[in-house]
Amino acid sequence: MQALFPPHALKLSTRLRRALTQRGFTAIEILVVVGIIGILAALAGPSFTPLIERWRVRQAVENMTSTIYYARSEAIKRGGNITVLKNILTAECPQASTTQEWSCGWMVFVDSNDSGTRQNTELILQTFPVVSAINVMNSSDSANFKVDRWGQINGLGAQGFTFAPVGPGVSSPSTTTLCVSSGGRIDAKKGEATC
Repeated sequence: MQALFPPHALKLSTRLRRALTQRGFTAIEILVVVGIIGILAALAGPSFTPLIERWRVRQAVENMTSTIYYARSEAIKRGGNITVLKNILTAECPQASTTQEWSCGWMVFVDSNDSGTRQNTELILQTFPVVSAINVMNSSDSANFKVDRWGQINGLGAQGFTFAPVGPGVSSPSTTTLCVSSGGRIDAKKGEATC
């Protein structure tokens, strides 16, 4: 009786069976792949920093813009006495020690006695914490600005706010200046600009 398969075919099928039964990766293969992924992540990481800075600055600028529009609409609706006030210095936010620094955020409240500072009985309409790692500087060096019943902004005039990432500061290409006219016109300019 003659064999159905020649002897070299049996060797091949034995090798094939052995190859099919071996599964998984060796420790060296895993270490090589992890090393390559680590090197690629280290190369890609720094290039994301400017993108993240731009995103944070843009978010803070949009928050301030919406705050100004909201304060104007509330002042018109309520007949004035609306104030936007920088948040006070807290343990969570120690970096805004002067009236010019608004990095701890701000609030919109009904300023019933028109003092510019919030009393415990006065209603808070909106609060905004600032996006982390962003410096917000008020160029008029004031801790608040008021909006009258016609939507006119007092205390800012032709001033505004400069938003810059904490690390590089105003030298960053992400820095944006938000210029606000007394009539409420808002203009965002790239870099540290004068309004």
